[in-house]
Amino acid sequence: MEKKVDVDLVLAVLLPGASEEERETSLAAFNEQNCTVFRFDVADQEKRKELCEGLLNILKTGTKSSCQLKCLEALRILSRDKKVLIPVACKENLQVLLRLARLDPGQEGLGEELHFPVIVEALKCLCNIVFNSPVAQKLSLELNVAAALCKLLQLCQDDPNTHTIRSFTLRLLFLLSLLHTDIRTQLRNELQALPLLTHVLEDTLSIRWLGKYEAAEDNLASPHSLKDIDCAIEALKALFNVTLDSWNVHSESDAQQFRSLTAILRHCLLTTAPTENKTEDLHSNTVNLLSNVPVSCLDVLISPEAQEGSMVYNGINMEAIQALLDFMEKRIDEGSSYRERLTPVLTLLTDCSRAHRNIRKFIKAQVLPPLRDVSNRPEVGTTIRNKLVRLMTNVDLGVKQIAAEFLFVLCKERALFYSVDSLLKYTGYGNAAGLLAARGLLAGGRGDHWYSDDEDTDTEEYRSAKPNINLITGHVEEPMPNPLDEMTEEQKEYEAMKLVHMFDRLSRDEVIKPMGMRSDGSVAPLEDLVYKSSNSDTD
Repeated sequence: MEKKVDVDLVLAVLLPGASEEERETSLAAFNEQNCTVFRFDVADQEKRKELCEGLLNILKTGTKSSCQLKCLEALRILSRDKKVLIPVACKENLQVLLRLARLDPGQEGLGEELHFPVIVEALKCLCNIVFNSPVAQKLSLELNVAAALCKLLQLCQDDPNTHTIRSFTLRLLFLLSLLHTDIRTQLRNELQALPLLTHVLEDTLSIRWLGKYEAAEDNLASPHSLKDIDCAIEALKALFNVTLDSWNVHSESDAQQFRSLTAILRHCLLTTAPTENKTEDLHSNTVNLLSNVPVSCLDVLISPEAQEGSMVYNGINMEAIQALLDFMEKRIDEGSSYRERLTPVLTLLTDCSRAHRNIRKFIKAQVLPPLRDVSNRPEVGTTIRNKLVRLMTNVDLGVKQIAAEFLFVLCKERALFYSVDSLLKYTGYGNAAGLLAARGLLAGGRGDHWYSDDEDTDTEEYRSAKPNINLITGHVEEPMPNPLDEMTEEQKEYEAMKLVHMFDRLSRDEVIKPMGMRSDGSVAPLEDLVYKSSNSDTD
């Protein structure tokens, strides 16, 4: 339900002659009444514009910090309405807010701690205005706000009292880099934002290093406050924009920066926030950022130092990879928005498995352990394999493809002839046919990726059941009676001709298109194959 915004009362105390105490009292009442309002009455729109102008005039002329704070709080509430931002989104007024947020190029230092709430409120106002106003977005480029934000982050380094300032500085940096690709380029190249934001993330989480890329385990035991986690999440979001299109590492220094970042992200994956929702948010943004890290740097996720009680595979600490698997399974169990919520982690695990042998072997041991019970279809059950096989027939083509590709990579992709058989063993031909057809592997094949010999062997249970497994469904089925056994030859011929006529009608109406298989395993229209075959016969 919309609340009535009492603008007239506030406009009266903004006129010359009113005392600061009167203004503060009136603004405090206005802010308390409307702090949760996000939709406004159209009838008061012009008055709200006047109120914005009045607030900015008070902020221009200068007033004590407590009055500035009340004015900024009111302006933040009003800036939720896109239609009143015309008087706000001009160069002069934006410069007023930039000065109050300590983003003016001529300012030095943060000032006294008393001013910190004013800085935070000014940053909040700028976040709303930049998000809601295209004019303000263009002016932010002209005023070089990105450089000022990086400078403010440097001023906040190593100061535990500036967490909130850092959070909203990072949020504004995220918004600017989201809305302008030019700012992303400036941040990455000119402003060196990658090492800066990496240090902000490291400092926020108070990470202590034992080795080059090895964080002390006692960091994980120390609980982080909600302010720490909020600031870390904002840093992750800003880093995501800065590192977009960074898959190709051109120098050793770039690789070192990304490896340092990956070590911090490994720590984030293993960190628990004070609430379950914040933990989910932290891990989600960590996974998104890891998707931007060059694949060659992802081996930092695993540690050669196996700590007591950690997830160890062949002497290697796999806790971070297990955390990714747990995160993926949780997203599958949620059962909604697979494209946005599941695809990033599935893509990340696929890339890790393709590029790093130890990671692939560990993931395969968790996802595709040696088969024992083949009495049920591969998609039936509660194991992670069952859940992934179900995704292979998802209605969303993108989700379907990445789930199938992930399982295929675990089966050593196109390295050896038996890799296709391995995939079919775990998924059944019916579930895997789409992937194999798309890759031209219906007849088997060998591709560009080479792996070692398979580390798995069939179990006794699987070998004994194998002769009775239906290759299409991927499980043992009871033999079905052959309906042709009860038919005479005339009945068989009649049914066959009826089937031919049905296919002919569907083909002529273009409901279906008959396809055949080429010698290389790919599919093609049947008429093309027949035409090619007849030409070959006549040559």
